Amino acid sequence: MGLRERGFAGRSERDVAVELEHEMRLRGASAPSFRSIVAAGAHAALPHAQPRDVAIERGTLVLVDIGATLDGYCSDCTRTFAVGEPSAQAREVYDIVLAAQLRGLEALVPGRSGIEVDAQARAVIAQAGYAEQYGHGLGHGVGIDIHERPRLSHHNADEVLQAGTVVTVEPGVYLPGVLGVRIEDLTVLTESGARRLSSFSKELLVVD
Repeated sequence: MGLRERGFAGRSERDVAVELEHEMRLRGASAPSFRSIVAAGAHAALPHAQPRDVAIERGTLVLVDIGATLDGYCSDCTRTFAVGEPSAQAREVYDIVLAAQLRGLEALVPGRSGIEVDAQARAVIAQAGYAEQYGHGLGHGVGIDIHERPRLSHHNADEVLQAGTVVTVEPGVYLPGVLGVRIEDLTVLTESGARRLSSFSKELLVVD
């Protein structure tokens, strides 16, 4: 039985994280590529939140950021789920982050700098009025280490992107005391643009 079938409500963040890490090992991973993040409700407003022994409540969003190490290489993927029917605000923020992520993927082409790609996605969030609630960069390189060059960021990321580079694209909006949303795909940069390596759906999935 998969995570979506088992659901989130009533389970602790830590329990969900442990299940995910167990599942990735069953599927062949040697280890998680970083400390898994499972954060519900207001806790998800912390971009690097760590799972707690706190039950996940219905009516909240749950941010899940995981990665596996396989054959010496890392992966990284984030999705945000709704536990029960999401609020209008939750849907609005999710749609904004998704639009920003799609813009970032579209902008990811060889010859551009990390600053330029970051700016494309950041503009979507800024135009929606959430510029101050998006504090981190758009993405980073992934390989043998989970954080490598190049960086897709509004700070010191002027390195020209080359075909063959593997990078994340992961905008987010974080409302302190309320919620957090991040959507992240792992991509490889080709001559014609970004090819997504993450296959999981990006629609806002509603689970129990």
